[in-house]
Amino acid sequence: MNRKERQKIITRKTIYILIDVLIIFGSFLLFVWIKPATKRFYIPTYITPLFFFETVWVLVSLFISKYDFHKARKVKDVIVPIIIANVTITAVVITLIYSFGAFSYSRLIVYGTILLTTLLEIFISYFYFSYKKPVIVPDFEEISPGRPVIFTTDQTLALDQEELAKQIENREQVKKIIIQESGEEVYKFISEYADVGHPQSLLVSTRNKFNIEKLPAEKYFSIINLHRVNDFGRINKFFETVNDKLPMGGQFIGNAETYMLRKEKILKKYPVIINRIIYFFDFVFTRVIPKLPVTKNIYFYITLGQNRVVSRAETLGRLYSCGFEVAEERFLNNMLYFVARKVKKPAYDLNPTYGPFVRLRRMGKGGKIIGVYKLRTMHAYSEYLQEYVYEKHKLGEGGKFKNDFRVTALGRLLRKFWLDELPMFINLLKGEMKLVGVRPISRHYYNLYSEELKEKRILHKPGLIPPFYVDLPKTLEEIMASELKYLNAYEKNPFSTDLKYFFRAFFNIVFRNARSK
Repeated sequence: MNRKERQKIITRKTIYILIDVLIIFGSFLLFVWIKPATKRFYIPTYITPLFFFETVWVLVSLFISKYDFHKARKVKDVIVPIIIANVTITAVVITLIYSFGAFSYSRLIVYGTILLTTLLEIFISYFYFSYKKPVIVPDFEEISPGRPVIFTTDQTLALDQEELAKQIENREQVKKIIIQESGEEVYKFISEYADVGHPQSLLVSTRNKFNIEKLPAEKYFSIINLHRVNDFGRINKFFETVNDKLPMGGQFIGNAETYMLRKEKILKKYPVIINRIIYFFDFVFTRVIPKLPVTKNIYFYITLGQNRVVSRAETLGRLYSCGFEVAEERFLNNMLYFVARKVKKPAYDLNPTYGPFVRLRRMGKGGKIIGVYKLRTMHAYSEYLQEYVYEKHKLGEGGKFKNDFRVTALGRLLRKFWLDELPMFINLLKGEMKLVGVRPISRHYYNLYSEELKEKRILHKPGLIPPFYVDLPKTLEEIMASELKYLNAYEKNPFSTDLKYFFRAFFNIVFRNARSK
């Protein structure tokens, strides 16, 4: 998008905001007139709160993108943001009124203004969209096989690859489409891994898995989707569908806006202070509400899963859970682009670790897999990325993964004070673990150990307090030596060994500030 186009969009949004402010003010005056009391009392009393209310209204509307009419492709693209924004505004206003004990405000004026403004916004927006130049897009089955068909971003952009392979000019057309849609850097990145003009490469820009389901199985070696993952209604179902259509070794190229990129975009887009306020509301609406059991279903019902916030770890972890391995990832034009290769069928995991409490699959006594309870310290779907993180960064000091982007900021704090491990007492009560013992580890981490240590480990229960806090090893070799020393001692004198290790670990934790990263 060039400077002239950006300026045009800013001008339009400014006009929409001014119209919205006038609608609010007009609705307010109407209900002041309807209210059976003197207007001399209501107008002076409400005029200051009204300006504050309009400020909140505009700020919330901006971060929910209510004024982005230029992106609308369907009527619901206009109506849904209005409903989401105005419900959020109502909740904020009610909270502020009750927080400050402002019960003297007339409910008729307050709620009436909100309701009438909402109705007028919907009516005017619908009227605007009805007279906007329509975008005509044929159904998927009606695509002509003889020429490329260009769809809007919100629809499918399908190109007849056989025709493109035959005609060089059509290759240039594809290049222009990708550059126009995503930028020249993205085109270069895609070209490194796929030939978009080859008959076995398919270029789409869709958020609807239905458009992928209609493809013949294993016809395309590469499926490239220019639409961001954040707008997929059900991300895993989309990834699983792509997996089903690709041959083994086939690749899927896509992109996502991570939560850090979203934060940077909001902070850069708006002036200082205002940007922090907008980011706060965005954080609550997109990262807190979707995680709460009470509001989660409401959030996804209203938004249909669009414009959701995902982390880098969740995006890549979902790919791994759906049978892909990540061959490359790169940040381009404020988006995370990835190249994922099909290596197996999807896991179809119906219970991924998504909430605040997680149950991790760990090696227990006898090689049995046990579910270890912990508080979440990593982003969702991080458990699928152990091998990827290890291959990319190896191990750091203390045997932990280096540069582990899966760990959240809150997670680091929880780990520092062992709060994340408190739920493991459930495993202790169930008899799956003991107080002192080797750390419960994943199968991948277990496979890094020597055969001697593997055999000894599965003979005993893992523990809440590992020998790590006694010897404070720094490398994987030192960790293995520490655990082997403990297990050998434990086999000779179980009770005295655990007692000795318990008090040594306690001393190191309290007086030597031993911490888990």
